[in-house]
Amino acid sequence: MEYLPYIVIGLVALIVIVILVRCIRVVQQARAYVIERLGAYKTTWNVGLHFKLPFIERVAKVVSLKEQVADFPPQPVITEDNVTMQIDTVVYFQITDPKLYTYGIERPIVAIENLSATTLRNIIGDLELDQCLTSRDVINTKMRAILDEATDPWGIKVNRVELKNILPPREIQNAMEKQMKAERERREAILRAEGEKKSAILTAEGEKEAAILRADAKKQAQILEAQGEAEAILTVQRATAEGIKLINESAPTDPVIKIKALEAFAAAANGRATKIIIPSEIQGLAGLAEGIVEAVKEPAAAE
Repeated sequence: MEYLPYIVIGLVALIVIVILVRCIRVVQQARAYVIERLGAYKTTWNVGLHFKLPFIERVAKVVSLKEQVADFPPQPVITEDNVTMQIDTVVYFQITDPKLYTYGIERPIVAIENLSATTLRNIIGDLELDQCLTSRDVINTKMRAILDEATDPWGIKVNRVELKNILPPREIQNAMEKQMKAERERREAILRAEGEKKSAILTAEGEKEAAILRADAKKQAQILEAQGEAEAILTVQRATAEGIKLINESAPTDPVIKIKALEAFAAAANGRATKIIIPSEIQGLAGLAEGIVEAVKEPAAAE
């Protein structure tokens, strides 16, 4: 029995040590602890080592400061032209004030879901179906602004809101698919017609250029042929003039000129002419030539 007080003291000391150890808390990165003292808000612990008073203070809530994602199920909404669609949204938010998040509203995620549904209905109700399908960025921006303003008293900042899916009724989807198919066929027909038009234009331009080139080549050939004939005529005339010049320079006598004329007559006689007009000068020259031949023959006969 004499050891009983020591045992009691040891147990008390052990309990005190355990209580003190449990009162030491280490706050991790991107977390915050909301501390209450006797049921009232006391402070918010951030990253680091902290100690709370036992039995007087308690950790009311552990809050994550990371950006969080809330994916809400599809909500039925009605457009301005009375088309019912199913739209589901994704909200990206972050807790900026742990105290307001803890004491501002009960079940804040459910509150954000209901708020996003009502906001979406209000926005879509002012738009027609085509505008809803083509104005996602506008809807996202409006919803983010409204949700961010509404959740600010709750210590929540809404960073982004995205429309995940927009599902119109099945019959409208079929009509949209047919419309898209008709539009694609129309664009295909236009592109085909434009291609054929360009091909015809290119073919005509090619034929035109080919005809121009052929005409130009024919013209150049005729020009070269005419130039060749002109140069040939000019060469013959130059040779004739040069021959006459040489004859004039040699001062030929009348018998030589008559002999040359006879040679020219002989050359003309070799042609195919049926009638030949003999000048009187050549006739006299022919008589002279005949007399010379007779004179040569007489001495030969006498011998």
